[in-house]
Amino acid sequence: MTDPNATIGARARITLLDLVDLFQAIFREWLRPFAESCWHSCADAIYLNTRPGSGAAMWRTAHDGLMQIERRLETFLPRSLHFPRPVKTIVILLVLLLMLLWSDEAGIDEIRAAGRLIVVTPESPTTWYLGGDGPEGPEYDYLASFAEYLGVELHVEARRNRTEALAAVAGGEAHLAAGMTYFSPLEDRGIAFGPPYQRVDVHVVCRRGQKKRPKTVADLADVELVVVADSPYESRLFELQREHPDLAWQSEEDASVDELLELVWRRQIDCTIANSTQLNIKRRYYPELRIAFTLAENQALAWALSPEFEALSDAIEQWLELIEKDGTLLILQDRHHNAGEFDYVDMRTFIRRIKSRLPQIEPLFREAAKKHDMPWTFLAAVSYQESHWNRRAKSPTGVRGIMMLTLETAKEMGVESRLDPAQSIMGGAKYLRRLERRIPSKVTGDDRWNLALVAYNMGMGHLYDARELAADMGLDANSWIDLRGVLPLLAQKKYYSKLKRGYARGHEAAHFVESVRNYENILRAQLARQRSIHGD
Repeated sequence: MTDPNATIGARARITLLDLVDLFQAIFREWLRPFAESCWHSCADAIYLNTRPGSGAAMWRTAHDGLMQIERRLETFLPRSLHFPRPVKTIVILLVLLLMLLWSDEAGIDEIRAAGRLIVVTPESPTTWYLGGDGPEGPEYDYLASFAEYLGVELHVEARRNRTEALAAVAGGEAHLAAGMTYFSPLEDRGIAFGPPYQRVDVHVVCRRGQKKRPKTVADLADVELVVVADSPYESRLFELQREHPDLAWQSEEDASVDELLELVWRRQIDCTIANSTQLNIKRRYYPELRIAFTLAENQALAWALSPEFEALSDAIEQWLELIEKDGTLLILQDRHHNAGEFDYVDMRTFIRRIKSRLPQIEPLFREAAKKHDMPWTFLAAVSYQESHWNRRAKSPTGVRGIMMLTLETAKEMGVESRLDPAQSIMGGAKYLRRLERRIPSKVTGDDRWNLALVAYNMGMGHLYDARELAADMGLDANSWIDLRGVLPLLAQKKYYSKLKRGYARGHEAAHFVESVRNYENILRAQLARQRSIHGD
C-alpha cells in the first residue's frame, strides 16, 4: 500500500528549476502549437458561421489536445508522483497562462535587444518607397512612429507583393508585414494580425470614359476584372461567386494593386479592386481612375505578425492608444488619407504642368529652398497654389508674380521685380521662413509650416487670434488639427467680434493649407514615379 506521506515528500523535493524546465518543455512542444491550432479552428468556425455539429467537432479536437498535453505531462514527472486529474488541469492552465506571458515579454525584449524592428512590405506610393529625401509613404510613417515607441530603429525591406511579404513573416524573416492588408481568417492561416489601425472601403475601380462600366456585382461578368491572387479582394470575390455563379475574374500572382491600377489607367484591363487609400493616392497621378461601385465598407487594416513575435499585437494596441491620445494618429491620417474632395480637372491640369512648366523653374525652387532650409517641393506647392506657376500672374488686389507677393512684402524681402521668377521665388521663401520663425516654439513638426502658411495667407495677426480662440475653447492652439477647425469661426460675428483683429476669411486660409499640402503630396508622388520609371 502506498504511503501518502511518502508521496507528499516526493512532491516536496521538486525544485523551482524543475518546474521552470517543465513549463518551458510543455509550452514549447505542446501548448503553443495546440493554442495556435485551436485559435485557427475558432476563427474558421466564426468566419464560416459553422453549424453546431462542426462546433462539437472543434471541441472534440480541443479535448483530444488536452488529453495529449496530460499524457505529455506524465512523461516529465517522476514516476512516484500521481496527480489527481483536477490538479493536472489546474497545472496545465497555469502553465499556459505563465508561458504565454513569458513568451510575449521575451519577444518584445528580443526586438529591443537587437535594436531594430524588421518590416517587409511591397514597395509602392501607397506603402513605402525611397523618395528624394529618403524613405516615404503612408506605411512608412506609421511604422516609424511605432518603432520610435518601441525605442528601436526601423528597418524596411521591399517585397514584390503581399504574398511574398506574408511568406517572409511566416518564415521568420521579419517581425511584421505592412502594406494595406486586412484580416481574413481563411486566407492567411497561420498568420496573426495586430489590431486595426485604419478603416477603409473597398471599391471596384475602372477608367473614366470606359464604355462598359459595371454598377453591380452582376455587371462584373461583362468586364475584364483582374485582381491580385490570394488577396483579401479575391477572397471576397469567392464569397460573392456563391450568389453570382457567372462572376469570373483573372488573378495575377506577380502583380500588386498599384500595378493593376496602372493597367486600368492604360486601358490594358477593364477594372480591378482597390481600397480607398490605395485609390486616393494612386489618383494623384492617374486622375482618370474612378470608382465603379463599392464592394465592401469599413474594412479593417492591420499588420501581419510573425508567429514568433505575436506579442507585438499588444504593443501595437498600446501604441495606437498613445498616438490617438496625443493627436499623432490624426496627423498621420490627415497627412495621407484626407486628401479632400477629388477634383479631376484640377488634378489633370496640375500633372500636366508638372511636366510642362516645372522643369524650367525647378532649379529656382531648389536654390531658394536650400538657402532658407525647407523642402523644395513644399515651396513649389505654395507657388502652384498661388499662381499655378504663372510668372505673370496678377490678382485684383494687386499681388503679383509666381509667388503672388504684395508690393509691401516684396520690398521687405528685397524683391525689385515681382515678375522675375528667381526674385519672386527667393523672396517668397525668405518670407515663409521669417513667418515660421515667429511661430511659438511649442508648435512642432509639420505644424510649424502649416501655421506659417496660415500667416502667409491671412496675416500673422489673424493667426494669433485663431490660436487665442482655440485656447478659449479648450483646444490645443499648437495643433494644426485643432486649429483647422477653429479657422472658419473667424468669419462668424459671434466669434470675431470678440477678437482683437476682427473678421477674417479663416475658411480660405484652412483651404489654402490643405491645398498646398495636397499639391506637395501629389508632386512628391509624381517625382517618385518618374524616378522609378527612369531607374534613378
